[in-house]
Amino acid sequence: MSIYRRQSSSVWWVTYTDASGKRARKSTGTQNRREAEALEAKWKLEAHQERHWDKQPERSFDELMLGYLKSTEGEKRSGWLDRLYARRFYRFFSGRVLSTLCGKDVRAYIASRKSQGVKPATINRELALLSAAINYARREWEWDVPNPVTGRKLCTPEGRVRWITRAEAVTLIQVAESLQRAPHLADFIRLALNTGCRRGELLGLEWSRVDLHGGLVHLEPEHTKTARRRSIPINREARQALMSLARFRAEYCPQSPWVFAHRDGRRIQSIKRSFRTACDRAGIQDFRVHDLRHTCAAWLVTAKVHLPEVRDLLGHSTIKMTERYAHLSPDNVRAAVASLDGGWSHSGHSEPEETEKRSGPVLLTA
Repeated sequence: MSIYRRQSSSVWWVTYTDASGKRARKSTGTQNRREAEALEAKWKLEAHQERHWDKQPERSFDELMLGYLKSTEGEKRSGWLDRLYARRFYRFFSGRVLSTLCGKDVRAYIASRKSQGVKPATINRELALLSAAINYARREWEWDVPNPVTGRKLCTPEGRVRWITRAEAVTLIQVAESLQRAPHLADFIRLALNTGCRRGELLGLEWSRVDLHGGLVHLEPEHTKTARRRSIPINREARQALMSLARFRAEYCPQSPWVFAHRDGRRIQSIKRSFRTACDRAGIQDFRVHDLRHTCAAWLVTAKVHLPEVRDLLGHSTIKMTERYAHLSPDNVRAAVASLDGGWSHSGHSEPEETEKRSGPVLLTA
């Protein structure tokens, strides 16, 4: 019998001869026998046409996304996001044959998401999943299908850069120290400002990766957003914060592996509420937890630390991410512009600005 049920599965399975002449077993993904029989007939016909007429079978959007999500399951840390984006796609593309998808379909999706108030950066991330799935099918499964996403990425505004001064930071830390229900908050702020670590990197930090003797915090690929290993030097302020956290651990939860832990040893999952309270009481508006990382970068750049070094500390995947802070250190471009001053001769002439006002633009010659 070519259609059957496995003991461990409630859906129907089929067996048939595939295009290569081999026996194939495949789940239909449905508990409805008629639907399963229809799929069996479709797959048998496609295999016959491909084997005898070299005709590629029609590939559906549903087949693409299901296959891609299964194939990449466990390989991507953003798997949950892929599933979320896939559900959004299903409302638009479910049931569609991939060869019929074109640019206007992608544009319609973009227009719909924009009408819902979704930002271009989010739409781009969603489209990146669809493009990745299609490219994966073309590369790994040798599907001859077009990629209508190509060339349709939206322009996005420059990323947000919000940072505070050192005086504001001191006030914020002092307020955080007064919050009895969040004894960890002040040390979190100190560490974030002095290491540039992301929120998840700090809240997921274990004592086994803190080397106080060597003065380093070690982040493995599984702990970082970019999946790249990096080590972060501990300065005096960061060390004081870690020592404070170590004393808390020794008193309340000596067996806890987490740097940021509750008194019972459980890992602290979020500081969003206490951080917002501290900002409100400190009079600091429009400031988020992630902006502590921006502040660290801003302080480094204004201290004339080179951008590649800032990139390495923050763990940016490319220098382009770090360049958003370049405007905070205009000294290099100021020196470059100053070099243009040499060689201009104004002998016998009025100042260029005055001349331009009287008689329009003039051509200055060296």
